[in-house]
Amino acid sequence: MNSINESLLSLTWEDLRQWAGSTIMGRGKTYIKKVSDLARTESGGLIAWVAGREEYATNVEADEDGELDWFCSCPYAPGPCKHAVAVVLAALEQEKAGRKLPLVDKQGDLYLAVFDETDDYDDDYDDDDDEFQDEDDFDDQEITVSKVASSGSDGGKNPVVAGILGDKSKDELIVLLTDLAARHPEVKRRILEDDQLRSGRIDKLALALRKEIKAVTGETAWSNHWTDEGNRPDYSHINEQLAALLKKGYADIVVELGQDLWQEGNEQVEQSHDGGDTAYEVGNCMEIVFEAVLVSSLSRKEQLLWMIDIFLEDEFSIIDSCKQFIREKTYAKNDWAEVAGSLEDRLNTMPAPKPDDFSSGYRRKKVMNWLIEALERSGQVGKVVPLLEREADSCKCYEQLVEKFLQIGNFDMVREWCIRGFEKTVDNTPGIAASLQQKLRELAGQENRLDLVAAYRAQDFFKNPSPANYLELKKASETIGCWPVVRAAALSFLESGHRPAVSDAVSGGQPWPLPSPEVATRFDKTFGRDTPDLSNLIEVAILEKRFDDVIQLYQTQQQTIRWGIGKGREVAVAVAATHPDISLTIWKKLVDGQIDLVKPKAYEEAAVYLRKMHSIYQETGRHDQWRTLIQTLRTTHKAKRRLMEVLDLLDNKRIIA
Repeated sequence: MNSINESLLSLTWEDLRQWAGSTIMGRGKTYIKKVSDLARTESGGLIAWVAGREEYATNVEADEDGELDWFCSCPYAPGPCKHAVAVVLAALEQEKAGRKLPLVDKQGDLYLAVFDETDDYDDDYDDDDDEFQDEDDFDDQEITVSKVASSGSDGGKNPVVAGILGDKSKDELIVLLTDLAARHPEVKRRILEDDQLRSGRIDKLALALRKEIKAVTGETAWSNHWTDEGNRPDYSHINEQLAALLKKGYADIVVELGQDLWQEGNEQVEQSHDGGDTAYEVGNCMEIVFEAVLVSSLSRKEQLLWMIDIFLEDEFSIIDSCKQFIREKTYAKNDWAEVAGSLEDRLNTMPAPKPDDFSSGYRRKKVMNWLIEALERSGQVGKVVPLLEREADSCKCYEQLVEKFLQIGNFDMVREWCIRGFEKTVDNTPGIAASLQQKLRELAGQENRLDLVAAYRAQDFFKNPSPANYLELKKASETIGCWPVVRAAALSFLESGHRPAVSDAVSGGQPWPLPSPEVATRFDKTFGRDTPDLSNLIEVAILEKRFDDVIQLYQTQQQTIRWGIGKGREVAVAVAATHPDISLTIWKKLVDGQIDLVKPKAYEEAAVYLRKMHSIYQETGRHDQWRTLIQTLRTTHKAKRRLMEVLDLLDNKRIIA
């Protein structure tokens, strides 16, 4: 093949948009001038370097069906990148100008960057070497030498360097390492630390590590992903030294250092703004500390309480990965029984939380939850329910208590605590109240009290009218054969705001067919809903395919709103088949509104609505009206260059006309 693949040559702007998306396509246009060494492959594909933060090797190919495939060495992963788009457009510019692209040099760096799959280090590194991390291992001389100096029999982690050093005499190694230590403080520190570990002189090492912990945890942790700036405290050496101390058998020292690390690091995480990077680093170090706790001189009870205390202080999920250590099966029932006793004493001495003090109740609940785990692991399961009953009002643990009663099949107590908990939480913690109300509805369903299930669904709808709640109410009411009456009341509520009571006569003078729920939802009296609730009336009419009503309600809504189009988008989609002219009118209003913003992004949004209009014009055979619309837009807005580019896409023109 002597030219570009025909599928690439025949690309339209719409093809390119569908392949890469409007945003990436727009960015790709701005990168055309950054394409260099553009060439074609033997299959007629395209290959080039594209300048970004660095030079990226980019390749675009087309298969027999015209489907595009791409490769780029940039980190962008979701789909075709702007560099791939830029290569396509740059190549088509060359073709349009009559300049043929050269065939790529298979021995050149560009081709090898895209197509050469051999591992540059195959000759030097075993394929099974799991220790190889990334190219930084080759660039950082300090790290490499440090590994060799301390690895002993593990020198095979870097067999090339190990082989070179193995050929040297002792005197040569001394000269080499002495020179490296003089030029690189990290190498000197590593040599001294290794000597202290081997000789058992730990005091100085622990003191230095404690100072380092204080220094690192005292740094400000922040990052700005927009500018790639920030400061990420480096915990790597602390992690390394804690692991080395533990490996040498100094678990107690690791635990002491870990206590300092946790206190300071936890405060640092609280004040950090780095997307969780520092929390991750502290968590990694704490994993080593938790390992040390398991083999420390602390008693089994003390070990468990030490770890539990750390978890109680963790407000940012820093040590979630450490739960594996505390929940290992190495602790016997009697160990957990001793812990349960200590936690129970602690809980009993904690002051009762004030009704409006969330934090004190939260802390008390965390202690209670660990006590529950200790009771269950020590075989004292019978104490859990009484504990939850005692703490229910203080800790708002009604949901946990209800779950326990559900597990043992005591449905009377489930109902009793759901009702009590609902009344205690409905005003201040409505999320808990809603969960308990849901449990009552589920319980009613299990007991086949379907009228009560429907009553709860009605309560949900009148509290929060929405299409989803309307459908749930319909399903429940149809089950007991009263949907027509309930439906009339639901629609009347949307129109008037009147909620039916059990004593009310509703549709056609018929009584309200549903019983009173066991709990009464508090309806917001401060912020009343507008009546009629046209948004929900429109959506319900769409659900029920009452398209004439949809149009009437929408027209009423347009007379009442001050700006915007209300439910216009939903209406336009819903009535496209039955009332296409209404849909076209709505889409056109949206198009004009976006164009008036005079922004490239708004033009892209206008194109979305124009495509919907195009579909209607095609389905109704009005191709001339579509062409007239596009031509009118071109004439009216001819000064808007970026809009003209968007309209070119809609015309589905080939990029090379």
